[in-house]
Amino acid sequence: MKILITGANGQLGQEMQHLLDERGQEYLAEDSQGLDITDKKAVDAYFEKNKPEVVYHCAAYTAVDKAEGEGKELNWKVNVDGTENIAKACQKVGATLLYVSTDYVFDGNRTSGEYLPDDPKGPRNEYGKAKLAGEEAVQKYCDKYYIIRTAWVYGQWGHNFVYTMLNLAKNHDKLTVVDDQIGRPTWTRTLAEFLTYLVDNKIEYGVYHCCNDGQCSWYEFAKEILKDTDVDVQPVTSDQYPTAAFRPHYSVMKLAKETGFVFPDWKEALDEFLSEVK
Repeated sequence: MKILITGANGQLGQEMQHLLDERGQEYLAEDSQGLDITDKKAVDAYFEKNKPEVVYHCAAYTAVDKAEGEGKELNWKVNVDGTENIAKACQKVGATLLYVSTDYVFDGNRTSGEYLPDDPKGPRNEYGKAKLAGEEAVQKYCDKYYIIRTAWVYGQWGHNFVYTMLNLAKNHDKLTVVDDQIGRPTWTRTLAEFLTYLVDNKIEYGVYHCCNDGQCSWYEFAKEILKDTDVDVQPVTSDQYPTAAFRPHYSVMKLAKETGFVFPDWKEALDEFLSEVK
């Protein structure tokens, strides 16, 4: 099976490579230098030459706050135009496409329950709007696809909330973290394993949600990250910590347990991750 990973230098792209290396599976992995997904001719030529059978589309613009201003055009170019190019190329060569999306496609107005894959969408920031348009491009131009929505992603490679908290803890005795945004953290290892699980087990094509099980606020997440330190973590409201992009107050998505995949609890996943990076 010929595998292609886009966004090879990103947080998930590197996790995918690590997982496939462990399994002894061969693959092609390209960053933006090796494959500019926004260049349709380059994408078509690459796919015609290499004819991948499975494409883990991890390339994305993820600077959520910058997407509201200076990065708005690039956000759309990468997450929508680039995804459309990949989807059309997959269709031409008959490849299966796995597109990673986000909880930000929902409005985040709920206070309880779980967002189902087919629930109404209502993105309230530019990043969410672009990722939803990317989903629509995948559904429009590609027959064999999986759309996998995730949230609060962290992992060994790249910048993320866990590393931010650990680094801040080195020089601060007290930290404040918002406690009125509720969601599900996701370890990149869990996400990578779910992506390969869908392919390996020939799960029905469609839209799925993947996070670690359970739910928490960013404050509770930070407390768990720093539980073995002396740092005092205090809760604050989102109003006290304004950001350029709207952040949903509630974005708990229903996990795709009907697939047979076992989603580790978020605390267990975090503990395993922290033991590895330490």
